Amino acid sequence: MKRTIVVPVYNSSATIKPLVEKLISHLRTEGLQIVLVNDYSLDESGDICKNLSLEHRDIVTFVDLARNFGEHNAVMAGLNYSEGDYTVIMDDDFQNPPEEVSRIFNEAASGKHDIVYTHYKKKEHNWFRNFGSRFNNFVANLMLDKPKDLYLSSFKCLSRFAVNEIVKYTGPFPYVDGLALRCTRRIGKIEVAHEKRVQGRSSYTLKKLVRLWLNMFVNFSVTPLRTSFFIGLLFSCLGVVLSVWVVVDKIMNPSVPIGYPSLFIAIMVVSGVQLLILGLIGEYLGHLFLSYNQTPQFIVREVHRGDKK
Repeated sequence: MKRTIVVPVYNSSATIKPLVEKLISHLRTEGLQIVLVNDYSLDESGDICKNLSLEHRDIVTFVDLARNFGEHNAVMAGLNYSEGDYTVIMDDDFQNPPEEVSRIFNEAASGKHDIVYTHYKKKEHNWFRNFGSRFNNFVANLMLDKPKDLYLSSFKCLSRFAVNEIVKYTGPFPYVDGLALRCTRRIGKIEVAHEKRVQGRSSYTLKKLVRLWLNMFVNFSVTPLRTSFFIGLLFSCLGVVLSVWVVVDKIMNPSVPIGYPSLFIAIMVVSGVQLLILGLIGEYLGHLFLSYNQTPQFIVREVHRGDKK
């Protein structure tokens, strides 16, 4: 069984070399491939990854991206260079312990799973990242028809079948879990340890999390559009009921004045809903426009595998 580990790398000059060396020491090197994808790091991560590919010629593949594309795009780049029967995706910051990788490979192979997701007894992220993960899980339940007891961890294993299906997607807005879940339901899960970050802090910001959620909304579900239809229908029915109520109330009590405040509130609420729905439609159209213009999912500057380019 050939095994591949894909690691998206961003500003990890202090951790990426120890991580690779620890992976190699804990796993049999026979049939092992480690794909390091440098997502345009601003430190010396790229040079370190390149040297690792020279030092471990038969194991490490280095993929250097031309600019920063984001984690999911970097993972997609790595999957395109994956050669393994099973591929583990893991972070570059030691929060995913290298000692757990062999357990995940074994779980995938023994259970004949297309995907194996990890879950944690205790997460060592900060409160903001944990909140974002919980909200992401809630959104995925609504949008992706995900099994409700499944946690979508970034530390996971994919079979050759799943990888082949995922890389068929060439659009500029990949969401790896959405692509994986729509191609199979042979899903396993395993509890693993989760460690504290060795250095620095998470690069996920509110802006990046919102972008991820919008990507999930727009690219992998039409639920928001269907929801907007029902919201519009609800407000239309409410408007009819209120109109009838106002007319009846005026007939029954001619002295009752028609209130401008209630009219103003109604206009503001309805206008807000309309703008929200228009913005949602705009997101769908914007993604379609960028996809039609063949916006690249990622651009590879160079690939190194030992002395091969």
